Amino acid sequence: MSRIKGVFDSLRAGGRKALVPYITAGDPHPKHTVALMHALVKGGADVIEVGVPFSDPMADGPVIQLACERALVHGTSLWQVLEMVAEFRTTNNTTPVVLMGYLNPIEARGFEAFAKRAGQAGVDGVLVVDLAVEEAPEIAPIFRAAGLDCIFLLAPTSSAARIAAIAEQASGYLYYVSLKGVTGAATLDIGSVEAKLAEIRQHTKLPVAVGFGIRDAESAAKVGRVADAVVVGSALVSQIEKHQNEPAVLPGLLTQQLGAIRAALDKL
Repeated sequence: MSRIKGVFDSLRAGGRKALVPYITAGDPHPKHTVALMHALVKGGADVIEVGVPFSDPMADGPVIQLACERALVHGTSLWQVLEMVAEFRTTNNTTPVVLMGYLNPIEARGFEAFAKRAGQAGVDGVLVVDLAVEEAPEIAPIFRAAGLDCIFLLAPTSSAARIAAIAEQASGYLYYVSLKGVTGAATLDIGSVEAKLAEIRQHTKLPVAVGFGIRDAESAAKVGRVADAVVVGSALVSQIEKHQNEPAVLPGLLTQQLGAIRAALDKL
C-alpha cells in the first residue's frame, strides 16, 4: 500500500479530512526547504505538495510565480528537489510527499531516470500540471512502476468524458481546481464545488482534494465539509515571501498558520 493511500484510508476511517499544504522547493532558499517541510508536518499536514520551480509556471498566479523565481535564482533544480525529499525522509518516513510541477524539467531528464530517482528519494506521487490525459497511458505506468502515484488536476470545466478518462489513469487522489483561473484567486463558490465533486465521484473512488482559493481556517472548513482533502498553497507561499529575509521565523509561522487550519478541519 502506498503512503498516500494509507494516509487517506486512515483519515477516512477516523472521519477526518486531509490537510495538504504546498510550498515551492528552494523558496526562499534551498537550505530552508526541509525545515519548512517538517514545520508543515508539525502544523498538521497529512500530505505535503512540494513545487518544483519552473521558469514558466503557466497555471500559477503571481505569488507562486515569484516563489519559482526566488528558487531559480538560487539554482534550485529537479535533482536538488529530490535530494531535499531524501533528506526529509531521514527523519520522516510516514508523511507522503507529492511533487507538483511541469513536464519540461522531467522530460529533459528522462521519465524513467526521474521516476527511478524520485522513488529512491522517497517521493510518493507526482502531479504534472501540463501532462495531458492523452499522454498519460505512456507516462503514468513509468511512474507507477517506480511506486509513484500519478495525480491529475480536474477543473470546473472538465466534461464527464474527461473526468472519466482522468479517473482511469489517476492514482493516489484527484486534485480539483475549485476556480477558473490561476492559483491564488480569491472567489470560492462552495455550492459549485459541492456539485462538481458529486459529479467527479460518479467516476472514481479516489479521494478528491480541493485547492485554489483556500486562504484561512474559515475557507478551509467550508471546503472540508464537501471534499476529502483541502490544499493550501498561495497563503503559505505569501507568508514565505513576506518573511523571506528572516527565514529563521518561517518554520514557526508556517506551523502556526497551518495549525489554525488543521484545528478548523478537525471540528467538522
